[in-house]
Amino acid sequence: MTYELHWSAHSSAAEFWYLTSWGAYFWGVCFWNAVMMTRKWLRWLPAAAVPAVIAAAALAGSLPASAGDPLPPKTPEQVLQLIAQHRDPALSGTLEQSSELGLPELPKTGSGTDTSSAAWLELLTGPHTARVYRDGPDNARIQVMDRLAERDAIRHGNEVWFYNSKDNTAAHAQLPAGAAGDADHYSGKGATATPDQLAAMFLAKIDPGTAVRVGADVQVAGREAYNLVLTPKSEATLVSSIAVAVDGQTGLPLSVEVKARGQADPAFRVAYTSLTLEAPDASVFSFSPPPGATVKEIPVQEHQHGKDSANATPPAKDSTHKPAVTGSGWDTVIEFPAGTAGPTSDATALLQQATVPVEGGRLLSTALVNVLVLDDGRVLAGSVPPERLQAAAAQK
Repeated sequence: MTYELHWSAHSSAAEFWYLTSWGAYFWGVCFWNAVMMTRKWLRWLPAAAVPAVIAAAALAGSLPASAGDPLPPKTPEQVLQLIAQHRDPALSGTLEQSSELGLPELPKTGSGTDTSSAAWLELLTGPHTARVYRDGPDNARIQVMDRLAERDAIRHGNEVWFYNSKDNTAAHAQLPAGAAGDADHYSGKGATATPDQLAAMFLAKIDPGTAVRVGADVQVAGREAYNLVLTPKSEATLVSSIAVAVDGQTGLPLSVEVKARGQADPAFRVAYTSLTLEAPDASVFSFSPPPGATVKEIPVQEHQHGKDSANATPPAKDSTHKPAVTGSGWDTVIEFPAGTAGPTSDATALLQQATVPVEGGRLLSTALVNVLVLDDGRVLAGSVPPERLQAAAAQK
């Protein structure tokens, strides 16, 4: 199953919002339910392609790590090659996520197995801890640790489970044949955005509007890491910088830290606090619903690939519902037409709590992303000040 997003070349701001929720699902639930994003991890790039990517960007000096650092000096190109060459390691570890986005505290009422907007937005309003287990592309488990409860997302072969111990609810999906190895498409609700996923998304967006440098080495989860720093050149974006800690031995991104303009502390950070690069016990990926659990089956629509796709009937395209794009790069504003990105019924009350009234609609304002929900049904989003969203809305 693949969900395609035809405006991905301009979706930096929207993808950031999408990925920074632990479930990577709040954005799709609240504002554009029909849209799920696919992402190509940077490690899938041929190593030879990395220099070409960097050549397109304006590097802020190919400066190696400072003298005396424990790792051999590397240029930004070399660090990116290190990331591109790394492969999915078998691992187990603990992730810590912290958010200083300026969102209000919201009631923790959502289930971990449904599409409750409050459940996912709650994950952005404070610190959270998750246990991560991985063994190849088809075995993964993520446990988001809540107070006195946990939320689990488990993939074992073609079986996918989501479970919330708080209300003893589970959801199950049986992936179609040929889905093996395509884990990104099935992370869905309940799965955390790990540092390598976030790093891949940001690094894929490197363009001439982004300065890239290597800062002083850092240590994450007891491992020495290169500190790759991306800095938008635009003064109009809310994003000040993005720092990716890259394991000096394996190339695995260990942490991602995003700073907003005008803030000393990171607005968002996710990092391993412990990490073991060994295969977890196979039992970790086995799951059966506990007695008395409410289980819901999730229908999965198979996306045709290869030979079969040539005979598949393409979906009808309605240009009137295509998102409009204003600006480019870090200044991009995405506008969804009325009827395509409005809040779901469970999000209506949430919007009243998380947004403030502005002329013509309501504004969800964070340190890194702003979302303008207009009374006429349109939704605009971008990593830009609210004034830019309102100006874009006024052009229609």
